[in-house]
Amino acid sequence: MNIEQQIEFDKIKEIWMNLAVTAQAKERIKETSFYLSELELRKQLRDTTDARLLMEKMGTPPLQSVDEIKDILTAAEKGDCLTPYQLERVEAVLAAIRRLKDYLERGKLYDNPLSFYEENFDAQEELGEEIARQIRGGAVDDYASKELLQIRGQITKCEEEMKQRAEQILRANKAYMADNYSTFRSGRLCLPVKKEYRQKVPGSVIDQSATGSTLFIEPEGVAKYAEQLQLLRISEENEVYRILYTLTAMVAASADVMNENISMMERLDFILSKGKLSMDMEAVEPQINTDRKIVLKDARHPLMDRAVNVPLQFEIGGETRGIVITGPNTGGKTVAIKTVMLNCMMAQCGLHVTCGEADICMNSSYLCDIGDGQNLSENLSTFSAHIKNVLTVLGEINRESFVIMDEMGSGTDPAEGMGIAIAILEELRKSGATFLVTTHYPEVKEYASKAEGIINARMTFDKETIRPTYQMVIGEAGESCAFYIADRLDMPAEMLTVAIEAAYGKEAVKNYAFAENSRHTAGKANSSKHTGQKPALQSRNHAKISKLKTQKPTAELTEKFKRGDSVMVYPDKKIGIVCEPVNEKGVLRVQLPDKKIYINHKRVKLHVAASELYPENYDFSIIFETVENRKKRHDMERKYTQEVIQYEEE
Repeated sequence: MNIEQQIEFDKIKEIWMNLAVTAQAKERIKETSFYLSELELRKQLRDTTDARLLMEKMGTPPLQSVDEIKDILTAAEKGDCLTPYQLERVEAVLAAIRRLKDYLERGKLYDNPLSFYEENFDAQEELGEEIARQIRGGAVDDYASKELLQIRGQITKCEEEMKQRAEQILRANKAYMADNYSTFRSGRLCLPVKKEYRQKVPGSVIDQSATGSTLFIEPEGVAKYAEQLQLLRISEENEVYRILYTLTAMVAASADVMNENISMMERLDFILSKGKLSMDMEAVEPQINTDRKIVLKDARHPLMDRAVNVPLQFEIGGETRGIVITGPNTGGKTVAIKTVMLNCMMAQCGLHVTCGEADICMNSSYLCDIGDGQNLSENLSTFSAHIKNVLTVLGEINRESFVIMDEMGSGTDPAEGMGIAIAILEELRKSGATFLVTTHYPEVKEYASKAEGIINARMTFDKETIRPTYQMVIGEAGESCAFYIADRLDMPAEMLTVAIEAAYGKEAVKNYAFAENSRHTAGKANSSKHTGQKPALQSRNHAKISKLKTQKPTAELTEKFKRGDSVMVYPDKKIGIVCEPVNEKGVLRVQLPDKKIYINHKRVKLHVAASELYPENYDFSIIFETVENRKKRHDMERKYTQEVIQYEEE
C-alpha cells in the first residue's frame, strides 16, 4: 500500500523538491519519511522554523547547484588535466560559498542558529582568486604568466610580419594573381596564382581551385614565418598546459575541503527548502507529543485553494481513540480525514503544518484505506480490494498507529457491508490505535455511540441551500440528507413517501416535512429552479421504440442454396461452398479457402449446384470437419467415448 500516494503526500514532496537547488537535497526529500525518534523530530522542526525565520529576515539564500563540481573534483584527484571550463565551474562554486558565508554571517545579527553553519565553510579564497586571475572567458588568460604573455606577443608580431610579407609579394606579382587578396589554406597563408604563372611565384603549392585554374601557393618569403609561428604555438600550448596542470593540482589539493563545503551546502539546502515550503504554504510549527493526542485548529488541506478551503477544527485523545464520521456525500468527509493524516505526517517528517495551531502525536505507522480500490490487473472488485487493504492494515496495526478508512464496508450488500464495517471497527478499537473512519451505515453510528473509546462526528450540511458547509462536529452523529436533497431537487412527494417508508417505516413519514413546492405526482416535469441548471437528462414524452420488422424466409429462399453448393461471394468475388443453408434471418454459412463465414443471402450467387459436383449421399464432413473431429465422430458411432467434438467459433 502506497500511503504517501493515497493521502497525496507525494504531491507535497513534488512541491518541496522544486524548492531545493541541489540534486542531493532533492533526493533526500524524495526519500524522506516520518521520524520515530522524538529527539530527531524536534531538531528537524527547529531547523524548519529557523530556516523560515532566517529567510524572512535575510531573503532567499545564494545557493547554487553543485552536481557538476563533484565529477570535476574526482577528475582532478585522478590526475586528469582540468579544462578552462571545468576550472571556471570550480571558481563559480567557490564564489557561491563566499556569498553563502557572507549571507550566514549577516544572519548572526538575528541570533539564528542556522547562521552558525557559516563556521563550517572554507571559502578557499586563494584558490578562487588564482583561477579567476588565470582563466577568463573559457580560456587561459594572456596574463596568466609572464611567459605566456611574452609568447602570445611574439605570435601576434609574427602573424603581422607574415601578412605584411604576403602583401608585398602580392603587390609585386599582381599580374600573375587570380585575385587581389591572400588566404589561409590548410592553416598556411597562400596567394591565389594563375596556373599558367606557376613558375613566376616561388613557393609551395598548398591547394588548387575546383576548376584547377588557380593554385594557392605559400611563397618562400612567407614560409619562414610559418615555421617560426608553428614553434611559437607549440611553446604557447606547453605553457597553457603547465598553467592548467598547476591549477588542477591546486584543485586536487583542496578537493577534501571542497567536498566538505559541498556536503554542507547540500545539507543547508535541504533545511532551507523546508523553510521555503513553510512560507509558500503559510504553515506553522506544530507542537509534538507522545500522549496519543491530536489537536488541529483551523486546519486546511495543503493542496487546496486557500480562498475556498473551509478550516477544519479537530481533536482526538485521552480516552477517545477512534472517531466515526458520518454525513452526506460531497460533505467533505474524505477531505477531512486526509487533511488530518496529511498534517500529522508532514509534522512527523519535520515540516510545518497548514493549521492555525496544532498539537500532534508521534505515530509508529500511518495506515489507510481510501477511494475505489478496484484492481483490474489482479481481478479485484472494489469491495475485494477494500477488504484486501483492510486486512493488510489490521495485520500491521499497533497501539501507536494512526489509521484512516473511507466508507467502511461499501461495495457490497448493505446488510453484510454493515456487519463487516462493525467487525472492522471492533478490531480497530481493540488494537488501541488512533483511527478515523467514515460511513453511511446507521448501525455503525449506533455502535460508535455505545462502544468504549469511540465517538461519532458529523460533517454539517445546510438543508436549505442543499450545500455542505465542510465543518466537523465531534460528538454528534450525522445523516445522509438524501431525502432533503431529493426534496429540494423536486422529487415528487409520492416518491419521497415511498422512499422514507421503505427506509424507516410508516411512522417516519409523519415526522418529515415536505417542502412547499414538492411535487405530488411523479408525472410532472422536473423543475431546475433550485439548481439554476437545465436537467442533464433528455426525454421524449410518450415516445416508443420502433422495432425493425423481420420477415421469415419463404420456402423458395430456404431452398435457394443447399449444402455443398458452390457459390460466388460478393463484393470480393470469392468462390466458396455452402456449409449451412439459409436460416430464418436470411443468413447462410459459407466455407471459404481459409475460414467459414456467415453472410446474407443477397451477397451470394449460385455458381455450381452440389448435385453437379458430388455424388448422391456424399459425406460433406470430409470437406467441413477436421480429421480429428471426424475420427471422434466415427468412434462415437461405434462405442461409448468421453471425447468431445469442438467446432470453431466465428
